[in-house]
Amino acid sequence: RTAEMLRTRLFSALRRPSVLRSSRCLNTHTPANLHSHSQCHGDAHSKTRPSVEPSGPVRVRFAPSPTGMLHLGGLRTALFNYLLSRRYGGEFILRIEDTDQKRLVKGAVDNIVRTLEWAGLTFDEGPGKPGGVGPYFQSQRGDLYRKHAYQLLEKGAAYRCFCGSHRLESLRAEAAAQGRPPMYDRRCLHLSQQQIDEKLRVGEPYTIRFIAPNPADPGSADVAQFYDIVHESMRFRGPAGFDDAVLLKSDGLPTYHLANVVDDHFMRITHVLRGEEWLISTPKHRALFKAFGWPVPQYAHLPLLMNSDGSKLSKRNRDGPLQGYIDAGYLPSAVVNYTALLGWHPGSGDKELYELAELEQAFSLGGLSRSKSAVSRDRLDWLNKQHLQKAVSSDSAQSRDLAAIAASEIDQHVPGFSRLPDATDTALRTLRMCSDRLTFTRDLFDTAPYLFANPDLGTEEAEKTIAKVPLETRTHLLQAAIAQLKTMAGPDPASATGDEVASKRWSGFAKDMALAASASASSNSDTLAQKPVPKSHAMMMLRFALTGQSTGPKIPELLEFFDSRETISRLERAVQKIVAESLQ
Repeated sequence: RTAEMLRTRLFSALRRPSVLRSSRCLNTHTPANLHSHSQCHGDAHSKTRPSVEPSGPVRVRFAPSPTGMLHLGGLRTALFNYLLSRRYGGEFILRIEDTDQKRLVKGAVDNIVRTLEWAGLTFDEGPGKPGGVGPYFQSQRGDLYRKHAYQLLEKGAAYRCFCGSHRLESLRAEAAAQGRPPMYDRRCLHLSQQQIDEKLRVGEPYTIRFIAPNPADPGSADVAQFYDIVHESMRFRGPAGFDDAVLLKSDGLPTYHLANVVDDHFMRITHVLRGEEWLISTPKHRALFKAFGWPVPQYAHLPLLMNSDGSKLSKRNRDGPLQGYIDAGYLPSAVVNYTALLGWHPGSGDKELYELAELEQAFSLGGLSRSKSAVSRDRLDWLNKQHLQKAVSSDSAQSRDLAAIAASEIDQHVPGFSRLPDATDTALRTLRMCSDRLTFTRDLFDTAPYLFANPDLGTEEAEKTIAKVPLETRTHLLQAAIAQLKTMAGPDPASATGDEVASKRWSGFAKDMALAASASASSNSDTLAQKPVPKSHAMMMLRFALTGQSTGPKIPELLEFFDSRETISRLERAVQKIVAESLQ
């Protein structure tokens, strides 16, 4: 665990090098037209930074686009929104942004809902949970978007654009050739009313474009310059203003920009926590809020998640899709714990293990970091191991659920195991015995196959277990153990298997075994009579006979786990093997 903590701290240090601080001042890590006044001063937030914590209840939303299955970055966005709602009181809303009908993936919405449920992130309003501001699918809110697009048209804040795809593509190609970002040239803004009426009469298709304000205009200062909870003071540096965004497409469907702003207003969203890739769109959204005369929510743009090689994590990366983590057997609590630490820090101490309820109490906006976070499977594996150990040690429904899963996994090696009457109880006992060596429940059989079948005593590992035990004392020790077991009451296989119980029951077994072996050996060898058999040799022989491995659960736990008949059977198998080898 210490080694893992050191690796974690090293990863954290590597994610915040000085080169990042200097390069961000050059805008190579931020959208081209945005500049953060605080980014030139390192990653840590300034000590004079104003308070960003909400003073009252909040309303937040997770608004995924169902163009694919939920990925790790999406879960982090959902988690931070959820935690904010729970930490400060309020509502967490699930909104499905499905306006891009051509890119929808079948089953994606169900996957999003199921994955949030798997992670324990219960939304208060959303699909199937009405809250008075639905529907919660943007594809079902078209009338609302069209109404407000035409409102801007009537107010003179938007205009009809009749330019076809061929002309727009020509403008993009021309801009690319000149090395500048593509921007619409406002040709249709300058059409006369007569020209517009004629085009409408003949049925020319059109889009509705927003008249974007020029950041250089004094009246647009609050659009061009704003405060982001993560990146602090931001300033839009475009010399000629930003592009006139399309609000309503020619098919009557809204674009992301219009639907996003309209929904955030009517759903009464107070805080928008979303990915850093939307930072460049924030001036447009702020301008739209201003054009409608609506209050602007507070924004927090979360840095990108990165692969270990520094490349951007995407849906297609191995570490991206959440379903891969679920299928691999990661616990929801471990994935949530891990995800929370990708871009958030509690602010004090080295605490790394969190349950969801603890995160709900500890989360704060001030703990959000602007550094990009690298995804590390090693760290997640370590967290999963800790959460698994904690879960199986508890007397809870979760521990029995995990035991049932383990029992079905053991079926792959021991057919029919899960159908045994005590399969779940046995699996739970073995999980507890081996929990400090397991990362996943599926590791149980590979870690301790001897708990479910006779051990292989012919391996190099088995021989290494008893390498220090003299050949002439091995059978004496095993026979002494057999004799002891036959004279004592057999252990109850259904009894508790905790260290304390097992230690008390078997505290003197190995010592008595060694003494008996010494007495037996002394009758056959004067040399051995002068050297009592050490207790450690008795322990080695027991481990050899019961497991065939040099490491594993404590000997008292093993003796407690097997009933006396099974233990004697394994000891006799070991005697037979040793005798057979001595005759060769």
